[in-house]
Amino acid sequence: MLRITDTRTGHLVEIPAAPRRLLRSRVHLPAVGEGADTGIGPLHLRVPLIGDVLARTAELNGLQVVTVLTTPELTPDRAGALARVMAVLGIHPPVVVGAHRPDAALGGPADVQVVAGGTDVDDARDGARIEVAGVAAVPSPEGVSDPGGLLGPDLPDPEEPEAADPLAVRLLLLGLPYGTPVTVTGPALAEARRTLREWRRSVADWAQEPSRPVPADLLRQAHAAFAEDLDVAAVLGLLAEVAERSDLPPGAKFETFAHLDRVLGLDLARDVGHQR
Repeated sequence: MLRITDTRTGHLVEIPAAPRRLLRSRVHLPAVGEGADTGIGPLHLRVPLIGDVLARTAELNGLQVVTVLTTPELTPDRAGALARVMAVLGIHPPVVVGAHRPDAALGGPADVQVVAGGTDVDDARDGARIEVAGVAAVPSPEGVSDPGGLLGPDLPDPEEPEAADPLAVRLLLLGLPYGTPVTVTGPALAEARRTLREWRRSVADWAQEPSRPVPADLLRQAHAAFAEDLDVAAVLGLLAEVAERSDLPPGAKFETFAHLDRVLGLDLARDVGHQR
């Protein structure tokens, strides 16, 4: 069972309503400002990211998912840049991306609407509502290359993966509940990159040992966190504990990280088979 807090009521609701096994999700990209200094920023990435986590969690619970992304009118350059950045952040492409109501693609009313907090979306009346809190980017002294203006002054350029791992941005944005504002800083990104490097190195090492099943208690705990209001932050904390536990065999640690990464989308098994 997948439950989220409907922002309109403050109550947890089950989605989709039983016994239907199809989840219809509609994600609303916030409006883009006008002018030379405005564009798609970090909040525009966090909203579809939460929609992606919702879809992955639903699929982990055996549901089929249809996701559409409603966008403001974007220039071709902005639309192309948005698509590229969503791809490098591991956000699965929605079935439809467009500025107009995509009800036909959903096949019915939306079960859940994912919107930026504080926005009034006229056509987001159906289903439960998830409001995603804002993102503030604090520039670092050295600055970070971001010619598209998409990721803010301190987020890595997806066209230069050797300079910074774009999935560190995903990890950073998932590190707090979706209703809590996130502040992106250079030190926070550096810590996220360090965590990813250490976890991937560990996963690659554990993969060389005999496989062991995911401990049942860990599986229940993680699935419950995902299913209860998309508590990804709790799952990340659980992985940090698993990495340090001496009582778990390496094979069980590997299977735990690999399984939960189906929702996290951090490519934690990327270095398997590439150890020196």
